[in-house]
Formats: sequence, structure tokens, C-alpha cells
Amino acid sequence: MELIIGPRLYSTWSLRPWLVLKRCKAEFTVREIDIYSPAGQAELEQISPSRLVPLLNVEGVTVWDSMAISVWCAERYPEVRLWPADPHARWLARSAACEMHGGFMALRNDCGMGPDHTMVGPDRSPPPKGEGVERDIRRLVGLWKEMRARFGAAGPYLFGEWSVPDAFFTPVAARFRHFQIDLSASYPPNSPEHAVPA
Repeated sequence: MELIIGPRLYSTWSLRPWLVLKRCKAEFTVREIDIYSPAGQAELEQISPSRLVPLLNVEGVTVWDSMAISVWCAERYPEVRLWPADPHARWLARSAACEMHGGFMALRNDCGMGPDHTMVGPDRSPPPKGEGVERDIRRLVGLWKEMRARFGAAGPYLFGEWSVPDAFFTPVAARFRHFQIDLSASYPPNSPEHAVPA
């Protein structure tokens, strides 16, 4: 089984399925492509139906897109319980992961990650400006709080136990740290939710 990705330090779509596969303790190899180079783009044209990463090659089949790979993992490794067992929690978890998968465009555009803005490291960028970013941040914080308040009592993750939404929101938490976005007013250090975005 081979996972084809861009650099995890700044390819958020690559990081998400990598985290899910690691959670499943799956045995897989990683092929990292320089998605920003002409050579990398040419390689993707040859191997990726969407010309994008990530891709999972397994049993002669290619599964592409981070959500599709996560769904595949949930089917292949049901014992890991990648989605909450409670049906109401599961509906919310899937809705939240899909919203992250296709939304928050202002935050993506204004707090982008690339070779000059990695998700980890000593350097930090100043907080972004703009109503669109502020709106996305408010929505994210509200969504995290809703998940924690309704279904997070059993543990430190968004739904208590680790699930796909934790993988999908991890890059957002990294962006918040990198761009020095202060969430202390929403998540006081002594609150049970504080560890989630941190």
C-alpha cells in the first residue's frame, strides 16, 4: 500500500490521510512529490486522476482525495472506529469533516501554507486581517465548541475519542499557531476544550 503525497509540512491535504492511516496502524509506504515544481506537476499528470495529492494505491486500485481515503480506512479498519459510534455524533462528525474539506476559503487563502510558510518551526507569521478570516475563525471555534460540548466528555478529542475530524482539523490548529491567532478568549487555558486547538 502506497500513499502519494506532497510535503506534509505545508500540504494540508497530504497530512490528513497520513494521520488517519497512522491512527489505523496501517502498513504503508510514502512517496512524497514536490507538488510545487514542474517535475512534480508532470508526475502528477501521469499518476493522479485529479492531478492532485493525496493518492492511495492499494490492491491495484487508486483512491484519491483525503476524504475518500479516510472513508476507505474506516471500511478497511472498522475496529479502529474512525467515526463516533453514537449515530448523532457520527452525523455531526461527518458534517464537520466535510465542511472542513470544502470550506473556510478565506482562512485557506489568507493563512496559506507553502514552502515559505511551514506548519511547524520557530518562525511565526503575523496574524492575518480581514472579515472573511475572522468569520472563518468564529465558525471554527463555534464548531469545535459544539462538538466538545455535545460529544466530547469521554476524552480530550473533538468527540472524546480520536476520529476523522481530529485529522481534518489538525492543520487548522497548526495554522492558528503559525499565524499567532489568539484563541485564549474562546479557550481559556484551564478549560477542558483548551487542548483541542492547541
